[in-house]
Amino acid sequence: MAFQMVNYRAGSYIIIEGKREVGHFYIVRQGKVRTSKETPVAGEEGTTLLGPGDFFGVESAMSGHSRIETVVAQTDVSLIQVNNDQFGLLIQKNAPVAMKIIRSFSMKLRAFDSTITRLSFRTALEEDPSHLFDLGEFYFKEERFNHAAYAFQRYLQWVPKGKFVSQAKMRLQNMNKPLKAPAYMEKSINRTFQADDMIFCENEPGFELYIIQGGRVKITKMVEGQEVMLAVLQTGDIFGEMAILDNKPRSASAICAEKATMLAINKANFEAMVKAQPQLATRLITLLSERIWMAYRQLANLMISDPAGRLYDTLLTLAEKNHVKIAPRSNYNFDI
Repeated sequence: MAFQMVNYRAGSYIIIEGKREVGHFYIVRQGKVRTSKETPVAGEEGTTLLGPGDFFGVESAMSGHSRIETVVAQTDVSLIQVNNDQFGLLIQKNAPVAMKIIRSFSMKLRAFDSTITRLSFRTALEEDPSHLFDLGEFYFKEERFNHAAYAFQRYLQWVPKGKFVSQAKMRLQNMNKPLKAPAYMEKSINRTFQADDMIFCENEPGFELYIIQGGRVKITKMVEGQEVMLAVLQTGDIFGEMAILDNKPRSASAICAEKATMLAINKANFEAMVKAQPQLATRLITLLSERIWMAYRQLANLMISDPAGRLYDTLLTLAEKNHVKIAPRSNYNFDI
């Protein structure tokens, strides 16, 4: 199945924010387009000028949700239209495009998440390995000694000359915990974790992403000195991708809610696996698209000053997230 080439004259509206005619996205072949949002959110520019090789409309196409931006042809443009069911074919023909989308989405999502945390809570620590000691202290005081040991061990590993090295060693000795090799040093890509095992913790460098084969995983983050639950992931979900894509420390912790099996994919084999298994990239981009769409709606909601308006927008977002058909006089019961 060949990709469709479409042309628009300067000034033409290509996609319109809020419309549900999704199912395809575009790659700019020639010319320039400008994107904009009705409610510009903190964490991204109000408008963006895109040129050859750039893409737009992917988030809505791959998640199946309404458009979150309006795109207008700045000049006469020639575009490649890609249907969401053609994504695997696109990867086979041009894997670098898939990697460009994945990296772009990863950076955008991290920026959105950081902004949501800043607007929703007063403070959250910037990701830095030196904060691993603070994380260990929190878990130690909560008597979650396995998690405390993991954080202290990573602190000693990544900040060997840190100011709290002696205290971290003392804590480990008191808990009778040795310095243990981290999971990413294991050679097998198939991993099994027990209930309450820490897969990784926020602030440590990331070297792998994980695909859950069985079991559930909790994603948590420290905010204002308290642990906040961000999500509970299950079979088929992918997590840990942002750290290996943008070379920054983990932005959250992953803890097994029960015994879990998963595939661990490291930086070295990630791009090769994307080319060899297009379904992996398709799944990852679909997942990132869903997260970006939801993060944008959350940010846009935080910009609404009227409490009633914010509530209505939240309910609309929940309905759209569940792919409910929005129509006059139709009913929907929210399971909140």
